[in-house]
Amino acid sequence: MKPGTTSSTASSTTKKSSLASRRNLRGNNRPVTMSSIVEALEAGLDVASGLHVTLEAIPAIAAAAKRNGRSLHNVRIPDRAFSTGKGTKRPGNRLLTVGTDCSVGKKYTALSLEATMRAKGWDADFRATGQTGIFISGRGVAVDAVVADFISGAAEWISPDAETDCHWDLVEGQGSLFHPSFAGVSLGLLHGSQPDVFVVCHEPTRKTMRGVQAPIPTIRDVIDLTIACGRLTNPFIKCVGIAANTEALNEKEARDYLASLTREYDLPATDPLRFGVDVILERIQYQR
Repeated sequence: MKPGTTSSTASSTTKKSSLASRRNLRGNNRPVTMSSIVEALEAGLDVASGLHVTLEAIPAIAAAAKRNGRSLHNVRIPDRAFSTGKGTKRPGNRLLTVGTDCSVGKKYTALSLEATMRAKGWDADFRATGQTGIFISGRGVAVDAVVADFISGAAEWISPDAETDCHWDLVEGQGSLFHPSFAGVSLGLLHGSQPDVFVVCHEPTRKTMRGVQAPIPTIRDVIDLTIACGRLTNPFIKCVGIAANTEALNEKEARDYLASLTREYDLPATDPLRFGVDVILERIQYQR
């Protein structure tokens, strides 16, 4: 349901499912969310959840689903087992979005790249690695819910052997290699996705990382560490651009800031939402 939509309103339209996506940093359900989920079930809606906890584990929700004959879908919980990562080079091309922090535009950048590539006739697919990406694309694996030993294997499964060398997988990044809470997930995803190229995503006004007091790393720090760690499974990994979330800047400030990034790093810099990702695709074509 969209924000502001009630369960009764949704059930009177063509909507058949409600999404339970509100969470804290641990992905746990909040009391207000639980009451909303029960309300949706009572209104005749199925519920799809992106939380770490299964909906069936909450007695009130399980009872409401059974009472109303509705389905519960735990999108964040993997529905299959994964092998450990092997690191064997796979056919095809892969791009991973990485970040200086959480929630800086990694998913949106990957989706924008997919849309723009397809519009230009490229063979490209977005590969979701988080619950929201799965809701959008209808497929993928929430890698932060995979047992640590198998994260790289899950990433290999998400972006398998391509049928042609022209195919691109646009892999949604998670967390940051510098984030004290989530770096383990970011590293496993980097090794398993085996990117040929990556884009650094950044929000320029933040001083500390989300949920912790650790300072935001520089874009140079992220480029250098991503290459150092990524070489384990792809010795030829390289950075092809910077995607900045310039929402807090006016248009002139945004353009000036992006121009300064291009000068400093000799990389195309853009805000995908404001200005698109064509400059990044031009760099990819130039370097391939």
